[in-house]
Amino acid sequence: MPNLSMKSMAACFCGASAGEKTTKRQSSTGRDLSISLGSSDLHIFTLEELRAVTKGFSTSNFLGQGGFGPVYKGFIDDKLRRGLRPQVVAVKLLDLDGPQGHNEWLAEVIFLGQLRHPNLVKLIGYCYEDEHRLLVYEYMSRGSLENHLFKKVITSLPWLTRLKIAVGAAKGLAFLHQTDNPVIYRDFKASNILLDADYEVKLSDFGLAKDGPQGDNTHVTTRVMGTKGYAAPEYIMTGHLTTKSDVYSFGVVLLELLTGRKAMDKNRSTREKNLVEWAKPYLSNPHKVERIVDPKLEGQYSTKGAQKVASIASQCLSHSPKTRPDMKTVVETLEPILELRDIPIGPFVYTVVAEEEIAQTKKMIKR
Repeated sequence: MPNLSMKSMAACFCGASAGEKTTKRQSSTGRDLSISLGSSDLHIFTLEELRAVTKGFSTSNFLGQGGFGPVYKGFIDDKLRRGLRPQVVAVKLLDLDGPQGHNEWLAEVIFLGQLRHPNLVKLIGYCYEDEHRLLVYEYMSRGSLENHLFKKVITSLPWLTRLKIAVGAAKGLAFLHQTDNPVIYRDFKASNILLDADYEVKLSDFGLAKDGPQGDNTHVTTRVMGTKGYAAPEYIMTGHLTTKSDVYSFGVVLLELLTGRKAMDKNRSTREKNLVEWAKPYLSNPHKVERIVDPKLEGQYSTKGAQKVASIASQCLSHSPKTRPDMKTVVETLEPILELRDIPIGPFVYTVVAEEEIAQTKKMIKR
C-alpha cells in the first residue's frame, strides 16, 4: 500500500474542491500532488490535450456514464507527450452536477497513483485545471462485467470464463486487503469490474475507497455509501467498515456470476427482487444449487464447480463479518475449481461481442 495514506494526503488538498475560484495555489495543485506521490509515474495532462485525444469529447467516442461522470475513448502517443507509448485510453470527466466530487477524484489519483497490480486498472494520468477534474486510464476493450451479464448480447459468458473473472476479481481485492496499509474498496460491484480482450479482470473506480483501520482499531466509521444490493448489512446499519465488508460484496458478485441475475432487480417479483435473499436458501444444499444456476449456460457448467461456488458465496454472505473468509482464502478456494472438467460437451458458440471494437482498437494502435 502507499506510504502516504489517503487521509494524510487529502489533508494537503482539502481546500481545493471542485467549483472553487481559481487561485495561484490551486493552479499548481496538480504539480504539488505529483510531488507528494513521489515515485508515481502519472502524467499530468492539460484539458486541451485531453480534448484533442478524445476529438473534443465527441459523442462517437462516448463509452458510458457512471457516478463520477461521462467516459470517452481516446488515443495517446509520444506525439502528445514524450515517453507515452501508443495506446487507446479511457478519459473520465467529473460531472460537476453529479453525486461525486473533488474528494472522489483525489481518492482515485492517490490510490491508483501508488498501487500497481495486474488486477487493478492502470491510471495513466490526470488533469486538474480550474474546476475540471479528469482521469486517464488504460482502455479495457470488453467493458464491464455488468454489460456481459445483464445487457442484451449475442451469447452469454461461458462457465470457465465466469470462473476466471471471479478469480481475477478476488485476487484484486486480496491484494488491496494485504498491503502494508490495507485498503477497503467499498464499491465492489459488477459495473466496476472491467475486462480486457482476454477477459482478464481489472478493478476500477476507487473514488469511494478508504484506508483500512489502523493500530488497535477494528473498523473505520464512515457515512454509508456504495450501491444498494452490494453493501454489507453491518455497514448499512452502523457505518462500520472493514475488509470483510468487501468480502460480502464479493459474495454478491459471485452470486451474479452463478445465477445471471442482478443484485437488485425491480422487474422481478417481490420475493426475487433481492438476489441474496432469494438465493440464500439454495446455497447450502448441493442438491438445490442447480435450481439457481443461470439458465443461459444451458447446462454447460461443472456441477461440482457450481456447488463449490455456491458454498463460497454462502460463506462470503454470512451475516456475521467474523465468519466470512478473507479474500486470500477465497482465491485459494476458487482457483482449483477452474481445473474441474465435469462440463457436458455442448454446441460450440462463437462470442462476437466486442470483436469489431477490439479490431478497431488494434488499428488505432498501429496507425
